[in-house]
Amino acid sequence: MKNVPHTVTDAAIATIRERIESSVYPVGSLLPAQRQLSDELAISRASLREALSTLEALGMLHIRPGKGVYVSSAQASTSHAWRFADQASLPDTYQMRFALEGFVARLAAHSIGDVDIDWLQDNLDSLQGALINAELEEAAQLDFAFHMRIVSLAGNAAIESILRGSAEIMKESQRLPFYRRELVLSTYHEHSAIVEALKARDGENAGRAIETHIVNAAQRAGVHFPLPVDSAR
Repeated sequence: MKNVPHTVTDAAIATIRERIESSVYPVGSLLPAQRQLSDELAISRASLREALSTLEALGMLHIRPGKGVYVSSAQASTSHAWRFADQASLPDTYQMRFALEGFVARLAAHSIGDVDIDWLQDNLDSLQGALINAELEEAAQLDFAFHMRIVSLAGNAAIESILRGSAEIMKESQRLPFYRRELVLSTYHEHSAIVEALKARDGENAGRAIETHIVNAAQRAGVHFPLPVDSAR
């Protein structure tokens, strides 16, 4: 299961990052002029600036106004460590979510009402804005609220108690994938697929959509499931 960039900006980030990591743009070198680079990547100057800013935030570039953009590191920052290792490993956390949330999404599809759909859509719009503006803490809060709304709709008090009792661990598992800035909008697109399935009251597709989302989010955080991921499709 491979993540595919959803926008031209995501694609530009991925291309520039790959060139840095493969030493096409060595550490210390000056990137081509933005006009040349935007033409080469078939991207607007505004979108290119967004891509460069993202790579600077990852520690790979240094933008010097009036002087150009320099490569500062061949690797993205890895400072975002898993803070709950003494309670549950990151793979275990994603596997727990995979096991429980696909089930509750299938239940929720049969009890969801129009008010709930409107709430999920509003949450989705807010999430998109937070991710675009790199408000990662706000995005993680919205992500958690989105998932817990679906859990509440399922009406399984035992599962809801387990997940709410692991709120901080869940939020951190939702925040970590956002640091893959070239794929930062992936959560938004995956949540959109979940909402569409719930709108259709299609329990099977809702479950599959949320399972696929969790597997993809895990991969963005560097976790690969030791199970057939095709089952998430």
